[in-house]
Amino acid sequence: MRTALVIGTGLIGTSAAIALSQRGVVVHLADHDPGQARTAAALGAGTDEAPDGPVDLAIIAAPPAHVAGVLADAMRRGAARGYLDVASVKGGPRRELEALGLDLSAYIGTHPMSGREKSGPLAATGDLFEGRPWVLTPTRDTDTEVLNLALELVSHCRAVPVVMDDDAHDRAVALVSHMPHLVSSMVAARLEYAEEAAVRLCGQGIRDVTRIAASDPRMWIDILSANPGPVADLLSDVAADLEETVQALRSLQSSDEAKRGEGVLGIEDVLRRGNAGQVRVPGKHGSAPRAYEVVAVLIDDQPGQLARIFADAGRAGVNIEDVRIEHATGQQAGLVQLMVEPQAAPVLTAALRERGWAIRQ
Repeated sequence: MRTALVIGTGLIGTSAAIALSQRGVVVHLADHDPGQARTAAALGAGTDEAPDGPVDLAIIAAPPAHVAGVLADAMRRGAARGYLDVASVKGGPRRELEALGLDLSAYIGTHPMSGREKSGPLAATGDLFEGRPWVLTPTRDTDTEVLNLALELVSHCRAVPVVMDDDAHDRAVALVSHMPHLVSSMVAARLEYAEEAAVRLCGQGIRDVTRIAASDPRMWIDILSANPGPVADLLSDVAADLEETVQALRSLQSSDEAKRGEGVLGIEDVLRRGNAGQVRVPGKHGSAPRAYEVVAVLIDDQPGQLARIFADAGRAGVNIEDVRIEHATGQQAGLVQLMVEPQAAPVLTAALRERGWAIRQ
């Protein structure tokens, strides 16, 4: 691939354009808002000048509701040798294109499984997709050359290609992305009018659950409008679990010992099923999840503290597998949780203590 056209210079389109430009591909940028394309160009994503002729690959980074229309326009004017979109829903756009009577041999649906809470070109980064799954949904009509162009794009973005049927993809993202986003928003909505004294008690748990609720509502309306059925089915199942959990909690309030016992069993059931589901979430680099030991270190909220901890861990020959930070309420301090292999935990604990760090048991 030597040339590409990115239509839609939001977070995903601009991030892909930056990655391609960094690898020597000449990228042309287009957007319904020319100012946004100019912003992306200023960030090093390419040029907002139109190409002289057909490019090798056109990347459509429009919202799901507009993908078919933008693709149809690009295909009818012969903008590229191959075409793909990066929308988070795949079945609907493909069916719309079929209804328009277009030759889909030059098209492949794709979806990079990466993003941020922020949107727009200013949030873009060339390493956004690194190590992340990038779903490809070829059909029997997809030309081999187009599939290869898509794989080349995924390679340039340092993502991991995953081939799926488009409808299977839509059911999968409803489960792992769309439904969780709505649940996160529902939990976060409980905080809107909560008493300030209660909100000040927020810890890492509520931050983890509500983090994705900070995303742009307009973008999510577009996404959910394109995949409402599978998401509604999953939320119906969640609602059934929620109703049973409510009943179990009510039973725990009963003065009847048998009812309280039923309540305990009900709560235990949902917690155990949650445990069983959570362990299926892939671990580091998409591998099977692993159990790490946590070394908790108290730090002051000052510049360079994290860098010192990582440097001291490196001197001890310990690899930090993951890290979490829990900020203390009302204090300029926090707790850094360093996840390491079990056999490395005593080594790291001793090394950090020797260098003056306060370790929480």
